[in-house]
Amino acid sequence: MANYKELEGFGVQTLATDPDSPGWIGSIFYNSTSGTFKTVKPGGAPVGAWASGGNLNTARGELTGSGTQTAGLVFGGATSSYLAITEQYDGSSWTEVADLNTARSTIGGAGTNTAAIAAGGAAVPTYYNNTETWNGSAWTEVNNLNNTRGYLAGAGQGTVTASLVFGGHAPPQAYTESWDGTSWTEVADLNQARRALAGAGTQTAALAAGGNTPSAATGNTEIWNGSAWTEVNDLNTARDEVAGAGSSTSALASGGNTPVNVVEGWNGTSWTEVAELASARNYAGSAGSVSAAFVAGDMPYTSPSANATEEWTAPDVVINTLTTS
Repeated sequence: MANYKELEGFGVQTLATDPDSPGWIGSIFYNSTSGTFKTVKPGGAPVGAWASGGNLNTARGELTGSGTQTAGLVFGGATSSYLAITEQYDGSSWTEVADLNTARSTIGGAGTNTAAIAAGGAAVPTYYNNTETWNGSAWTEVNNLNNTRGYLAGAGQGTVTASLVFGGHAPPQAYTESWDGTSWTEVADLNQARRALAGAGTQTAALAAGGNTPSAATGNTEIWNGSAWTEVNDLNTARDEVAGAGSSTSALASGGNTPVNVVEGWNGTSWTEVAELASARNYAGSAGSVSAAFVAGDMPYTSPSANATEEWTAPDVVINTLTTS
């Protein structure tokens, strides 16, 4: 009978700690600290879970998020009025910082917690084309969007000088605009005009999921390659007012109208339902990756989860101990 080395071309490695790199997936190793043989299996969104995070200082919905789970930013939103409030997250608590220059909700946003962009938005019945950039301490008004709208989505993970916004209202729109750090340029439209959709990814590789068309909520998903949108597999649960996080190849779509606590993970090809939010919510602010993200806020603003934050964690790998009989 062949042994492991003959089958794989190398012997079982001895490690003092469990590996966390996807490069180890499929391997068997011996953990010298625990004295056990173990295997490394794929992790990712299907094995993720939600946990409670710190509460927002101001309960609200229709807010926008950027950054990461441990260095996040939320801005704008609505209660019985429209808000300019901005809060920063350190992974455990939120701190109020400088307000937006223009109070509004349903903003298209992107960037980090120290360098973000806020484009468009609504204070119904007024819609905006205002754009503001955040430098970590203050918002500055810069060049406006070409198309006035609220209820739009944004992408521009990790940067404020290369962003994308798409969709919007009113009525549901297909416009896509690209930001180069100075001005907006209209580029190719979404295939499906919609509002209140989820966005994720970067200026050149973005994801648009869900939203509300002129007639109904949709599960429509489209991928942006830097020049055009392509329709791909739909969400399993059609919904609008959904929160997005991640990239064009690995993303989360969380919550949504009516509200729901449904969460789906995107693997670059299709959506799979994963662990649900503890609280059903819609119009939450969200940011992060498919491995570590947050959602915060809810609409209506009187909801018990309107100031609550939930944190998503999904390990890259799963370690199982081998047993023998």
